[in-house]
Amino acid sequence: MNFMENLFGPFYGNMIGLLLSATRYTIYLSLAAFFGGGLLGLILTVFKISPSRILRWFATGYIWLFQSIPLLMLLFLLGLGVPTFYQIDIPPWLAAGTALTLFTSAYMSEVWRGALESIPTGQWEAGKAVGLTFMQNLCWIIAPQAFRIAIPSTVGFMIQVIKGTSMAYIIDYDDLMRWGKRIANSQLDGAEPFVVFPIVALIYFSLCFPLSLWAKHLEKQARDS
Repeated sequence: MNFMENLFGPFYGNMIGLLLSATRYTIYLSLAAFFGGGLLGLILTVFKISPSRILRWFATGYIWLFQSIPLLMLLFLLGLGVPTFYQIDIPPWLAAGTALTLFTSAYMSEVWRGALESIPTGQWEAGKAVGLTFMQNLCWIIAPQAFRIAIPSTVGFMIQVIKGTSMAYIIDYDDLMRWGKRIANSQLDGAEPFVVFPIVALIYFSLCFPLSLWAKHLEKQARDS
């Protein structure tokens, strides 16, 4: 904080320091949504391509439901609707994490399903020919090949998750966007919205741009290999 004050002056240094401090909660929420949604999405992917019709129907219904509901509506329902209707206290971090996990899992499962289905059917048939079960075939033959295809899209979707966390301020999750809005609404001289929000946007850019470059690099590697 002292470094920021020396660099930008007491007021702006303190403001930027507060925004950077709040950024860690944006990162925490992004990681929780990405890994939680990734794990759930992986299960849904297996269900989606499973020989079981019931599992395929369940996965299809889940994906259709949570891709059809806007993330903002999920946040309202879990952060405001459910606590009010059932008279229970749900911490903002839990509501935001759950909403983003549900949102992420529905889209991640489709990314990974597409990667799996891009593997020629002959690979599946070869595994069956040597007596492998569905799961053995998936784990030992199909998934290792699909993994390389899915990585660029997976990293790219992480950018959408980070940007999606900015909506969590509506349920009072204490992240970068909420602090930016709080400072912009403070009516202090120098904390006007046209000053604060470009700084917030720059912080989001610094989080997302390296991931964008990494995704493009991985995509180029996948094409060249």
